[in-house]
Amino acid sequence: MGGGTSLGKEEGVVAQDASARTVAGLGLSVCPAGVVVLGAPIRGCRVCDASELELVVDLGRQPWCNHFLRAHELGTEPRYPLRLVYCHACGTSQLDYTVPKETMFADHTYLSGTTHSLSAHFRQVASDVAQRFLSGRQRPAVLDIGSNDGTQLKHYRDLGCDVLGVDSSRTSAAIANEAGIPTIAEFFTEKLAQRLGRQFDVINAAGVFFHLEDLHEITAAIRAALKADGVFVVQFLYMKRILENVAFDQIYHEHLLYYNLQTIQTLLRRHGLEMFDAYLSPIHGGSVVGFVGHRGRLPVGERLAALLAAEEASGCNKLPAYRTFAQRIEQMKEANLAWFADARRRGRRVFGMGAPAKGNTLLNYLGVGPAEIECLVERNELRRGLYAPGTHIPIVLESDLTSPPDAYYVLAWNFKREILARHQHLVKQGVEFYFPVNPPEA
Repeated sequence: MGGGTSLGKEEGVVAQDASARTVAGLGLSVCPAGVVVLGAPIRGCRVCDASELELVVDLGRQPWCNHFLRAHELGTEPRYPLRLVYCHACGTSQLDYTVPKETMFADHTYLSGTTHSLSAHFRQVASDVAQRFLSGRQRPAVLDIGSNDGTQLKHYRDLGCDVLGVDSSRTSAAIANEAGIPTIAEFFTEKLAQRLGRQFDVINAAGVFFHLEDLHEITAAIRAALKADGVFVVQFLYMKRILENVAFDQIYHEHLLYYNLQTIQTLLRRHGLEMFDAYLSPIHGGSVVGFVGHRGRLPVGERLAALLAAEEASGCNKLPAYRTFAQRIEQMKEANLAWFADARRRGRRVFGMGAPAKGNTLLNYLGVGPAEIECLVERNELRRGLYAPGTHIPIVLESDLTSPPDAYYVLAWNFKREILARHQHLVKQGVEFYFPVNPPEA
């Protein structure tokens, strides 16, 4: 599945339907409907431009994980290489293939406000930032990049901030505007930053800074839009935790980069920025909330220094950690397939709990489908009547269920506590909740 292969071969997109025509080496596929899908293999590290990249995890060809399908679209979704490579120069792990941002982010069905745990996390972040950095400022200006439905900005607004969101999804931006959170439905770019013609006390990027196809342009734009004494609050999945938790489902096409603190600091310093503080949050199974300023303005604090020392001691920025990760993914696959085989042998009904994007990486890699999982149970109204890409498992709203299954295979494992608390009555009835990824902090 992974290990030891140097890169140098370009691979095109493959559409699932056999009637699709694929042009190998160009990253181009023509699906039956005549839609041209473009993509591109990378030629150097996304952070430092070095060419010394090594394949460490290969999850096969998978559909874009947020491409939830309507019934008439089943079988037409294209598949793309999903491979993690390691940069020997700076230690950054990243995907070696880019699905265009226009495909993934122009519109989608993810809403951050659906989950109470995430909203509570955003509330805490806003409160912390306001206390530490905004005291005494009149109507401090807050920009949220990738603001989704405005959940994070609502908490800043409630603290008296002047808020502005930027999100590429037309649906999400419309929901935010309807809720009174001014949101621009565009990709954040240097041109947009210049058009805004202002600087901000706080710039927030929660769960989007590892999505960036135009990484260096956008990092430069953040620096230009940040006041001299402003703070860039960057929130990202922590690769050290992904390795420890074997949370390989968090590897998918939207997540182009997988940062540790050492590697993101390399990127920030390249653009005249520097992280000066950070802490670990349990959200999403282990995330970093980092505080960034203009380089040299503030010294690196003790908390961040301790986290960097822990990274060094763990070896999480070295190649052997990724080789071990690949081996553990194989072991996890065997254990999960054994669980499904046992469920089928015993005639148990299995539903999926949640239909998160990351769940599609897991399901497609395992090769399970409707024969193993009857449906995926969701609370997000935007996914009513849709099907999971690749596996074609139908999505059913939780409110429409008439009876529980014998077991839930929990794809939204990062909200374990919230899920178990909400379904205590089912636990007492003997319904099993199986967590394929089960970190202690979830």
